[in-house]
Amino acid sequence: MHELDRRAVRGRAEQFSWELERFCELALRANPNILECLHSPLVERVDDTGRELLALRDAFLSRQAHGTFVRYALGQRRRLDADVRQYGVPRWKHAMHLLRLLATCRDLLRTGRLVIDVGDDRERLLAVKRGEVSWWEVESWMTRLSEEADAATAGSPLPAEPDRARVEDFLVRVRRASALRAAQPGPDCECVQVVAGGGLVGE
Repeated sequence: MHELDRRAVRGRAEQFSWELERFCELALRANPNILECLHSPLVERVDDTGRELLALRDAFLSRQAHGTFVRYALGQRRRLDADVRQYGVPRWKHAMHLLRLLATCRDLLRTGRLVIDVGDDRERLLAVKRGEVSWWEVESWMTRLSEEADAATAGSPLPAEPDRARVEDFLVRVRRASALRAAQPGPDCECVQVVAGGGLVGE
């Protein structure tokens, strides 16, 4: 989409929380949901630890994203195919999000940057969500995006592995600071980062 702001979120925002080390572990594994959360522009509130985590975002990115994004996409594709066999049509909203995920993966591998922005594809994706695009066209689009992501992997500017040393250094410092605060009287800040939930193209 051309503009990412609160108008992009429909309905009540969903809230999730992760323990910091677990969050970083999943991000190092290139978990698609975690990486998209980490790179979301919709940050409502952030403390010093959260700002440092945001500054560390690129350390989590690697060519491993190809495998994790594609595996996730294949799982979602199987569910869509099952819907078509059982009901004659897929769940169009899920089809839209799968297309968005594949496009994000392709662009990440091509540019080395994870941008939560569907750009010129916004209207077409919304048409898919409304069921206005035939299933065979959606299938063809999914196949093309998958092939483009595969082709982008070899020449990707991303490193083969994430920068675990930088992430581990960050976690050690956060744990040390937390331990020092716990030893002192006074309230402790529990918030690291709050990201607005909801679909980026519409619920």
